[in-house]
Amino acid sequence: MDSHTASDETSLASSLQPSPLTWIGSDRRLARRIGRPMLRFSQFHAGGGIVLLAATAVALIWANSPWRDSYHALLESHTRIEFGSLLVLDEQLEDWINDALMVVFFFVVGLEIKRELVVGELRRPSAAALPAVAAVGGMVLPATIYALFNAGGDGSSGWGIPMATDIAFAVGVVALLGRSVPSSLKIFLLTLAIVDDIGSIAVIAIFYTSDISLAWLAAAGSIVLLLVMMRLARLWYTPLYLVVGVTFWLALFKSGIHATIAGVVMGMFAPARPLMSRTRFSPLLQRFISEGSLSVATARRALFEVRERVSVVDRISDVLRPWISLLIIPVFALANAGVELSSGALEDALRSPVTIGIALGLVIGKLAGVVSFTWLAVRLGFCELPAGATWPKVVGIGAVAGIGFTVSLFITNLAFESSEIADEAKIGILIASAVAAVGGAAILRSSKDAMSRSAPAGVPESVAESVDRDTPSSSPGSVAIDATDPPAPLETSPITSESTAEESPTS
Repeated sequence: MDSHTASDETSLASSLQPSPLTWIGSDRRLARRIGRPMLRFSQFHAGGGIVLLAATAVALIWANSPWRDSYHALLESHTRIEFGSLLVLDEQLEDWINDALMVVFFFVVGLEIKRELVVGELRRPSAAALPAVAAVGGMVLPATIYALFNAGGDGSSGWGIPMATDIAFAVGVVALLGRSVPSSLKIFLLTLAIVDDIGSIAVIAIFYTSDISLAWLAAAGSIVLLLVMMRLARLWYTPLYLVVGVTFWLALFKSGIHATIAGVVMGMFAPARPLMSRTRFSPLLQRFISEGSLSVATARRALFEVRERVSVVDRISDVLRPWISLLIIPVFALANAGVELSSGALEDALRSPVTIGIALGLVIGKLAGVVSFTWLAVRLGFCELPAGATWPKVVGIGAVAGIGFTVSLFITNLAFESSEIADEAKIGILIASAVAAVGGAAILRSSKDAMSRSAPAGVPESVAESVDRDTPSSSPGSVAIDATDPPAPLETSPITSESTAEESPTS
């Protein structure tokens, strides 16, 4: 598929409206005034960020209001699930949100990683090298700065907190700047954030685990082998994968490894390429359709062939992304961002090495790490700057990468048992993320006139502008990202596969 085709398909998809045969596409008053506006908001590039900010504000106001006790009582309320005498799960609401609900978020992260590895920037070492190097710098320097302030202290275990970049917020800030940022740098930031996610997931899995239960860990390993055998046997029944995924989550939850890793692993098993080629329907189905023989079996086969022209990764991401950005992440923020902001608490936090280490790590460490490692890679001749990029723009991207929010808050819950230290860390995250967002946006916007608006090599300017305007979201937080680089070419045969076992399940 060439760039023109990709742009045309993107434009067509963005112009499609709900069918008038459905309620939301009808001319009913509620559909016109509520249904379709809500649908458009869910597809709005910054919609998830707006809801996330609102949830964060509600959490802060609630936790500092006269009704603060009800906030903490709600989060500390217990929900108990029993399966006879075999299994009992009794956890606080906050733990259910962090350990179970967030699995869906990390599942979508796993889907994004799979897409990038198979059909995205990470499939090409030459294209992935520079953002990968920048991501390494953006993880090493913040962790080092934090360690300098907290080595040997009560907060020494929090070194992984400033390593994280929030994809939704970071790419969302850049998306709001529109054409002030070239397409190539938006792809650079997304790829950097994906590599950053891989690093954060590895840190969570290796360093932030409780006592390991070898029996449950062996059970989790057996489930992974079962998933591999299911792929090799070409079993693609989606409900079966759901049952196996829930069992895998339970095994990891009991093993001591954080259960959200189950979401990442399950996401990596999803096929990232379509089963069917986009050239034509099968000859038999074409004949049935041309003859008007639209039986139930024909319709079912046609639905299958149309659906399987889109990869499972893309289909599941499209379904889950609004739920992630408009519900799951805001609920997570509501449960985790409610910290005390009294004058005494703020004074203690601003003097705390935990708060200082996180704030400087995210604001200074991220920027310095991303920019310095990028400069070294370019200076030494290993990589080249993305087309249309300037060093002021790279500095702005480095600053925006300091928005740690979601994953930083998540690691905070794993790093500290003390609620006082955790609150100090959360204050540092909130302050640093706000400074990084405002500072990065200011740098990117102020350097607008210095940026040469050129299309990537081999892509006409008109095509780049069209893609820049129309490309839909591709990150877990439902924000726009440009995709001037065409996806991997598909085979011309009716059925293609990612590998020997890379076929698409029917869902």
